[in-house]
Amino acid sequence: MDLGLKNKVAFITGASSGIGLSTAEEFAKEGAKVIICGRNGQKLEEAKKQIKEVTGVEVDAFACDTSNFEQVEKTIHEIEKSYNKIDILVNNAGKAQAGGIVDARPEDWQSMIDVKIFSLINTCKLVAPIMKKNRWGRIVNMSSIGGIYPNPKLTISHGLSAAINNLTRSLSLDLAPFNIIANAIGIGAVRTKNWEENMLPKVRQTRKDLANLDDEVIIKQLGEELTPVGRFGKPVEIAQIACFLCSECNGFVTGSVIEASGGADKFM
Repeated sequence: MDLGLKNKVAFITGASSGIGLSTAEEFAKEGAKVIICGRNGQKLEEAKKQIKEVTGVEVDAFACDTSNFEQVEKTIHEIEKSYNKIDILVNNAGKAQAGGIVDARPEDWQSMIDVKIFSLINTCKLVAPIMKKNRWGRIVNMSSIGGIYPNPKLTISHGLSAAINNLTRSLSLDLAPFNIIANAIGIGAVRTKNWEENMLPKVRQTRKDLANLDDEVIIKQLGEELTPVGRFGKPVEIAQIACFLCSECNGFVTGSVIEASGGADKFM
């Protein structure tokens, strides 16, 4: 199937590792002109090198804190100046964050609101007018199945994922008359370095039966427990969904949260 992504200009945030990096690779394979961003310039350069090695494609990269409106504005201006358009926006900035209403610190909430919500607002606010001008656009916001099936131990992440789902639906209704499609992907247990660094320590705290086991054993057991398909997801499986949602093949799915969780209705 030809997705019609050749020469589409795709801007992907949080793309220096994990799902974002895998998404950039898949878009590059489809012939899109890919621009990646993240906060760490060194990691971005490493990501650029990996994408070239995997796909043979050179991508552009911008060090940018997407929670900072001025930085996003400058980045979008540079992209538009170079490419004259932005066809695709994938909002992937963010990380997993454990914590509930009672135990989470105010600074944990603020940090996550900045990176997950204001990043999305900033990029959409600045990219949508460019898409409207060209009367074509695709937006994918990476969310979590916790936005649909919340876990009180992960209220920070899951509460903000619910907000992302709602914002995506509102955005889709606002932009549909301009041939702009907006969807979210509700991600379940996908194995990334971010997940391992942020969630495995929490698993060891809350699951005493797993506390002393090796990482590989914990991940295998959790995959079997949490997902009907019996395993964690792979970043490329999320990336391929994003490619379809952002393609010429999708002109009718909008305002949706696509559950990519191996059939699971819980995150941890």
